[in-house]
Amino acid sequence: MNPVGDPWGEDGLSSVAADDGGTTPADWLMVGNVSVGNESEVLYYTNSCLYAYNPTDEMITFQFWICGILLNIVGILGILGNVLSMVILSRPQMRSSINYLLIGLARCDIVLIITSVLLFGIPSIYPYTGYLFFYHYYIFPNISPYVFPIAMVAQTASIYLTFTVTLERFVAVCHPLRVRALCTYGRAKLYVLVCIIFAILYNLPRFFEVSVIEHVFKGGVVYCVIASEMRSNPNYIEIYIHWLYLIFIYVLPFSQLAILNALIYAQVRRANRERQRLSRTEKREIGLATMLLCVVIVFFLCNVLAMINNIMEAFYDTTNDYLVNTSNLLVTINSSVNFIIYVIFGEKFKRIFLTLFCKGRIGRESPDGLIHDDSSFSNGDGNHRNSGRFQRHGTSRSSTRSNGTSLRITRSVRVRAPSPGPCVYYPARDFKPRGGLVTRSVSMQNSDWEHDTMDTIVNGNGLVSTTAF
Repeated sequence: MNPVGDPWGEDGLSSVAADDGGTTPADWLMVGNVSVGNESEVLYYTNSCLYAYNPTDEMITFQFWICGILLNIVGILGILGNVLSMVILSRPQMRSSINYLLIGLARCDIVLIITSVLLFGIPSIYPYTGYLFFYHYYIFPNISPYVFPIAMVAQTASIYLTFTVTLERFVAVCHPLRVRALCTYGRAKLYVLVCIIFAILYNLPRFFEVSVIEHVFKGGVVYCVIASEMRSNPNYIEIYIHWLYLIFIYVLPFSQLAILNALIYAQVRRANRERQRLSRTEKREIGLATMLLCVVIVFFLCNVLAMINNIMEAFYDTTNDYLVNTSNLLVTINSSVNFIIYVIFGEKFKRIFLTLFCKGRIGRESPDGLIHDDSSFSNGDGNHRNSGRFQRHGTSRSSTRSNGTSLRITRSVRVRAPSPGPCVYYPARDFKPRGGLVTRSVSMQNSDWEHDTMDTIVNGNGLVSTTAF
């Protein structure tokens, strides 16, 4: 069989070596101006690169199914899910500090998924199938010096944004009196910016860890990726690759996440025992904390294997290729499943998703984002509230005064459906009289409810009197 895109025949480069008088890959090597490590390391990477096509090798087969198939499928679905999450969380009715943090997390996850597919998913196809030769030997080597550090930046930012989300929930659940000062939309933007800047600064050395070498032989030219001279330095590996990476990527965030989520879990259990005495706002905060607790649990499960691999390499100087490829898949899964968690545990998130993408089933959406059904109520359950204290039922009524004058009262109600969505709640504004009319303006940032109730009275003389609630 001569795989598509493989110009070297069934035996890969072996046919070229035979035609070239039995030369070895090291004889074809032309490094140019690129600084590389010692000769034995260059020869190792050269052999691994040039003789990549080997479908009978067990490790290549395992890598193809784990990374070439599963990782690519999960990555495509994960990108779609994160894009949908960003669209829904960006809706005006979802505006809040916690949702802005989740949008930032979704952006980092998209970058991480794309880089994972480019570095691990697509390159795993050629060694097993012989297809995508051009990508394996031309595109992949030339983008690796840039994609690899970007992947590390995205991973670091994703980890610390997860920690920031947990910290925000800890304040909202365990210290609600400090919410208005710490959990604001402006501060959320600042937190995202700080996480990204820290991730870039910490991973600056990664931009100098990868080198590309050019192989010239009788059949043509190909490119391979090897570790740079700095990446081959034992001190750099010991201090930065092993210890600093272990501390800043795993030990610090994992330990803090464990402590904060233990405190949140204790508060949630305590609140569930006293649920009858909780206000609606407190119940929603507890519900949101439970959802994000699931996000963190998935984060732990998907990253623990990568932490084990790092510990094995740092303390025992050993790596297992099967575990490494599996951990790459799990990290990609972690960046892809948040959308599913939001749909399962977030009622408001799920409702807006159905409104945006399943309009034909649940009604149509007005320009201002409110949901209108064919029934008499904006929400099918008929439960509405005005100013959060009482309910109104029905949309119109008519009556006749005792003096025979016809009286018609029409009430128009616009309501957003209730949900235990993520919120930072603020009290309503005071009542203000204006020109003999009584007007109540209710403004709740991050609230699930917005009401405009208008009663218009038309009497027999054609006069109109309006009262806004």
